[in-house]
Amino acid sequence: MTSIDLNADLGEGFGRWRLTDDEQLLSVVTSANVACGFHAGDAATMRRVCEQAAERGVRVGAQVSYRDLAGFGRRPMDVPPDELAAEVAYQIGALEVFARAAGTRVSYVKPHGALYNRVVHDDQQAGAVVDGVLLADATLPVLGLPGSRLLELAAKAGLPAVTEAFADRAYTDGGTLVPRGEEGAIVTDPDTVAERSVGLARDGAVTAHSGTRIEVRARSLCLHGDTAGAVELARRVRERLTASGVLVAAFA
Repeated sequence: MTSIDLNADLGEGFGRWRLTDDEQLLSVVTSANVACGFHAGDAATMRRVCEQAAERGVRVGAQVSYRDLAGFGRRPMDVPPDELAAEVAYQIGALEVFARAAGTRVSYVKPHGALYNRVVHDDQQAGAVVDGVLLADATLPVLGLPGSRLLELAAKAGLPAVTEAFADRAYTDGGTLVPRGEEGAIVTDPDTVAERSVGLARDGAVTAHSGTRIEVRARSLCLHGDTAGAVELARRVRERLTASGVLVAAFA
């Protein structure tokens, strides 16, 4: 049976402000990318999400970012590789404390926002992320875009490299994500997102922004927790995947 992991970005609040409906999304997804305090999230939020994830048997992942609370981690930055590696390790370690206290552990690492897009093609920044993961735990899988420099360098370093696709983001013909500032970059129609999810899971393909059909083979499928109607969208996707004979389960 075809299977795919379903992940979402969670814990993206700060103090009294909450962006994502963590509790409801944790009833749908199989993996939770938890903000580690650099683009969003704080100690209390990380603890709460880890506890809720552990209760529901959802895998906890560290969503590491550039240090950019004001820009939600979506602004381009140039961080020296040694500094970035240390900050990646720092974020993983912070989340690990709360994960272990909840009876679980950090099970993978995924970059966020501008860092995610940068490490698709930038050797230095991708290498720094890999170095940071190795510093924190040399067994942790790394999630990233198929064909990215991040996954190539992670695999060379002996880290499990896990390919990821996006049901709610538009793709270029080259298999990268259309920048958020461009029209049509975010896919919001529930039926379209659900249909794309099935195509990605079963066929390893999706229709790019240009209308061209491209190959995108992935073991994990991401839905953004900050998208309007994210909970209902996630439920629709999971229901459509299950109805299409796809097993929704955490990646091995």
